[in-house]
Amino acid sequence: MDSRTLKSVCRLAALACVAALSMAAAAQGTAPASNQSSYSDSPSKWDIFAGYSYLAPKATVNTPQPGGNTLPFTYRSIDWGSILSVARYFNKYVGIEAIGDEHIVNEGPGSGSTYSNSDFSGGSGGMIFRFPSGDFTPFVHGLVGAEYGNGPAYQPDRWGPVLTAGGGADYNTPLFNHHLAIRVFQADYQYIHENWGPGVGGGRANINAARLSTGFVYHIGTVAPPTPITMACSASPATVFPGDPVTVTGNAGQLDPKMSTVYSWSGDGVTGKGSTAAVNTAALAPGTYTVKCGVKQGKSGKEGLKPWQTADSSTTFTVKQFEPPTITCSGSPSSLKPGETATITAAGVSPQNRPLTYSYSAASGTVSGSGNTASFNSTGAPTGPVEVTCNVSDDKGQTASATTTETILAPPPPPGPSPEQKRLESRLALHSIFFPTDKPSKANPEGGLLDSQKATLSTLATDFKEYLTFKPDAHITLTGHTDPRGSAAYNMALSDRRVASAKDYLVSQGVPAANIDTTGVGEERQLTADEVKSLVEQNPDLTDSQKTRFMHNLSKIVLAQNRRVDVTLSTTGQQSVRLYPFNAADSMTLMDEKAPVRKAKKAK
Repeated sequence: MDSRTLKSVCRLAALACVAALSMAAAAQGTAPASNQSSYSDSPSKWDIFAGYSYLAPKATVNTPQPGGNTLPFTYRSIDWGSILSVARYFNKYVGIEAIGDEHIVNEGPGSGSTYSNSDFSGGSGGMIFRFPSGDFTPFVHGLVGAEYGNGPAYQPDRWGPVLTAGGGADYNTPLFNHHLAIRVFQADYQYIHENWGPGVGGGRANINAARLSTGFVYHIGTVAPPTPITMACSASPATVFPGDPVTVTGNAGQLDPKMSTVYSWSGDGVTGKGSTAAVNTAALAPGTYTVKCGVKQGKSGKEGLKPWQTADSSTTFTVKQFEPPTITCSGSPSSLKPGETATITAAGVSPQNRPLTYSYSAASGTVSGSGNTASFNSTGAPTGPVEVTCNVSDDKGQTASATTTETILAPPPPPGPSPEQKRLESRLALHSIFFPTDKPSKANPEGGLLDSQKATLSTLATDFKEYLTFKPDAHITLTGHTDPRGSAAYNMALSDRRVASAKDYLVSQGVPAANIDTTGVGEERQLTADEVKSLVEQNPDLTDSQKTRFMHNLSKIVLAQNRRVDVTLSTTGQQSVRLYPFNAADSMTLMDEKAPVRKAKKAK
């Protein structure tokens, strides 16, 4: 990296650090907008945008040369650029914004009058206007600032004024509790004036530039009014006998923890001050009673509480007369083979806590027991459901009954594949393994596997080792492929090295070498451009914008898609899914096609 590029990167890094620290300090104490129903209802107070930027300057600089002549220079578009902006909104629509950008191209002197070694960086500030609407937020802004650009014939950089006008649109995702958005596009027109002086190599330019940007936006805080508080209350238990206690609980929602909160209660026999209240039912006649609950929240000071939000609700409970007993009945297990036994459990309840007596009967088979448990024997019972009856009576002669069903099973069918075996066969339909260009090399046959592909092989090894416990004779076949660059003989050897590398890694993970078959096919069985295009379009991990962008590099992706090892499971014949790992951290290394490719030597 030369000194010009290093200075440019350092300036942008410093600008990003200053902006991030300023935002972090300004956001202290700002509550996250976790209660908002949508972004358009409660838009953010701060937006931080960082992303990629493309600059297309248009200008001609008449540069004085030795001997009194002038030479016109023009600028090239700059494909490498980054941009960072911070916006502070005062309400739902209006705010101020500061932007810093950096655009660098270091390709050496251009041919003719094209000025290749161009770089522009600068900062601007101004007004921004947004229009939140559902998932998308369009915006426009107008900015004024300074641009730091180099001059023709490699003169030192100079500062000049810049005016910016443009806009764009953000897509508000639900990620990070609606804090993360994607800037779909930002399109700006920039007028830049640069003056490098009248001397040799100097010149003056009025530059009309188009700047296109995209990236991510992080939302902080909210400018929306506070969400109204809510109140709901519930009684537990909802039905009691006279004298039994009742607890009423108030559940207030959308509260601000910085505010003071006061609860209120009213009703027959109700006492309480906080979020719960107690009800004394000793003096209450049978019937239904209502308890009212309320909450108010506001700021407290020397003058006392000043509520500014209130919410009310109510709930009911019932005081009932004394009742006969109730009973529930269950069996464990509920399904039996002929001759097996099950435990029958009865749970009787007397509302007045009377002593209870249990008894049991069954439609077939036998049941014995006198307490709250009994034993059911299925001997002699036919296949199918059998009803068991549980009875309870109190000392006042009041009774209750309940039933449960025991199912007598037919003889089991012959054993088949276990669910675990089927699950493993489903999981073994893994992704193919992809390799960088010309890897592994002949000098380093053990290299070439990137971290993302090792992770795929590790998962395959874990599942296949477990699968061998069900199918010890199972095999996996590794089939190696290459892209068509290079001779047929070289590509065949390269595909052999790839399957050998994948096999060695599986063996290192504990997979028996005897259960792995390998074959290299070189550049044969190539995936066509149409097949790769279909794979990209069907990739569930890619967004529509990503798919569109990758289609522009289809020829490059076709090469990368053919540098792979496919996996086949012998017992089912299923093959690995050939989805390219676009979202892997090392995907660009896999896609790189600039590595040297061995060409066939010409015959002498």
